[in-house]
Amino acid sequence: MKILVVGATGTLGRQIVRHALDKDHQVRCLVRSTGRASFLKEWGAELVRGDICKPETLPSALEGVDVVIDAATARATDSASIKQVDWQGKVNLIQATQEAEIKRYIFFSIINAKDFDNVPLMNIKYCTELFLQESGLDYTIFQLAGFMQGLIPQYGIPILDNQPVWVSGENTPIAYMNTQDVAKFVLKAVEVSGTEKQTLPIMGDRAWTGGEIVALCEKLSGKQAKISRIPIRLLRFLRGFTRWFKWTLNASDRLAFAEVLASGKPMDAPMDEVYEKLQIDRDDITSLEEYLEEYFSRIMKKIKEIDFEQNKKKKKKKGSFFK
Repeated sequence: MKILVVGATGTLGRQIVRHALDKDHQVRCLVRSTGRASFLKEWGAELVRGDICKPETLPSALEGVDVVIDAATARATDSASIKQVDWQGKVNLIQATQEAEIKRYIFFSIINAKDFDNVPLMNIKYCTELFLQESGLDYTIFQLAGFMQGLIPQYGIPILDNQPVWVSGENTPIAYMNTQDVAKFVLKAVEVSGTEKQTLPIMGDRAWTGGEIVALCEKLSGKQAKISRIPIRLLRFLRGFTRWFKWTLNASDRLAFAEVLASGKPMDAPMDEVYEKLQIDRDDITSLEEYLEEYFSRIMKKIKEIDFEQNKKKKKKKGSFFK
């Protein structure tokens, strides 16, 4: 099967590429820069230059493709806005897919998106869901909650470096999942029947609050976290302030997501039906405890090795001094 992955250099996209190649699919990646995506070519993927914000670049990328997996999203540092990438870009890609007569389309949304029309990213995700449902394509919409990979820079690294862990006083539990496991669900949806024109959640079996994650990181690292709390009203002010400047619009839209985290509405959903439909064993899916335990175990081992080498060098220097 020939699969086009859009957003292939991202946290999720690269895992989808890796998993698809491991399952012997032909993988083509739509990329804006071949240099930045060279690792995908080394893995065995085909690279095609293009940009979903430039519809004229899409037809050639779609030639001969059986499935489009759309994992693209605007980054906070992008010059293009969330609206340009996550809405107009997606419309361009969906329409180009229709014109290429490709029926299968995979899209990633966010759980509870329809409940936050005041948050740009959530509203755009929900509107894209509706657009896809009316497109006539054999879509599968996966609603995600959060990626475990994002917990490392947010909690793990600051705690290890004795730096502040910045929290907004959020009390929203989130059912995080490893992106490698998300990729398993995605490829299963491509391979098994019965997922066409379906909207399915993909998330961990347990939702975690920020406080619970901090406590787990402290336990696994043996270090105490320094918590710095940002009032939600300050985030609202910063969002309003950054809206005045064109170059900070994307950051402003991202800040608006704090409203979701402070809502208290769990980002969670039952997964029993999804596991059954996609024929996936729960035991093959990484729990958050397992993910963080593996991370801290690896890092703490490395720290001990570095300390050992440094102490060995110090002892050598001391010995040479007395000779």
